[in-house]
Amino acid sequence: MTRTYEPTPPRTVAFLGLGVMGYPMAGHLLRAGHRVTVYNRTPGKAAQWVAEYGGAGAATPKAAATGADVVCACVGNDDDLRSVVLGDGGAFAGMRRGAVLVDHTTASAQVARELAAEATARGLAFVDAPVSGGNVGATNGALTVMCGGDAAAFEAAKPVVASYAKAVTLLGDSGAGQLAKMVNQIAIAGLLQGLSEAIAFGQRAGLDMNAVLAVIGKGAAQSWQMDNRGPTMIEDRFDFGFAVDWMRKDLGIALDEARRNGAQLPVTALVDQFYAELQAMGGRRDDTSSLIRRLRRA
Repeated sequence: MTRTYEPTPPRTVAFLGLGVMGYPMAGHLLRAGHRVTVYNRTPGKAAQWVAEYGGAGAATPKAAATGADVVCACVGNDDDLRSVVLGDGGAFAGMRRGAVLVDHTTASAQVARELAAEATARGLAFVDAPVSGGNVGATNGALTVMCGGDAAAFEAAKPVVASYAKAVTLLGDSGAGQLAKMVNQIAIAGLLQGLSEAIAFGQRAGLDMNAVLAVIGKGAAQSWQMDNRGPTMIEDRFDFGFAVDWMRKDLGIALDEARRNGAQLPVTALVDQFYAELQAMGGRRDDTSSLIRRLRRA
């Protein structure tokens, strides 16, 4: 897929975290015309990115963020996020007043509110902005971005984030983006379990499941997961996409939040246990659609 970019004034941008998602996201920023400096905990990954895309690398988050209009982060979890944002070498220490930090990590709403308060105290802005679309969406620059934070900060960062997104939406105050991502993961977990059971049932019944999915995919059962993961689930292929380890981390965040707000998530809790079984089976890095592997053991 060749991505076209809407004309926007070039900004000075730092990108912290060059994992499966962050690496191509930062590349889209540079291709869109922004001045980009990257930081990664493993320096060799940053050097690789600079060799591929251009831009610049920095030895610390603070150095990367110095002089930036917008700082984007995409790391692993709450603690990883704090480590690149706070402290003497963190991004906040290098950011100029009025700059915006946009966090694409799937993290807790609590850490989003914590860092937003710290940003405000420093004369900075913070937008929690987790993404949906997986590594394919990141590579194609077609992510969906769910945001929480101050409206003015959101509007300042939106043209930059649009470099790798098809939709960028402000959903409320700080933490709202993370809460929306929890909703997204809750919905996907239940859907994938249902799709796994449907395919496993059809195969046991002797049906041509590719033909069945082609038919029911034109009706009420249709979903992105059915269209994109159904055929590969039939083929027992799970070597792509969003890993089981990552989904367990995300579902843990959602279940923790549910314990705080009183929401009932019985199906989500059950599917989380199923993913724990897949981890025990050695499938930690398999795609989340590997839920069907449990049903094929008997």
